[in-house]
Amino acid sequence: MSKKSKEKFEVIEGESIDACLDRIKAAGYFPVRRMEEPIFAERIENGKVHYVPIDRKILFEAKLIE
Repeated sequence: MSKKSKEKFEVIEGESIDACLDRIKAAGYFPVRRMEEPIFAERIENGKVHYVPIDRKILFEAKLIE
């Protein structure tokens, strides 16, 4: 079965960015773009809902090495 030409890899909790890049390379891909997505928590203060950033998710878009 052939691999996809593009793949997304997420930095797993407790994993370093370098370890994720090594995992991408071992899978036969090379990173072309880094994306960060914030993770928000809902907090209610004085009857109003506030969204507070609590963490971030780091994703890499990678292309297949040919």
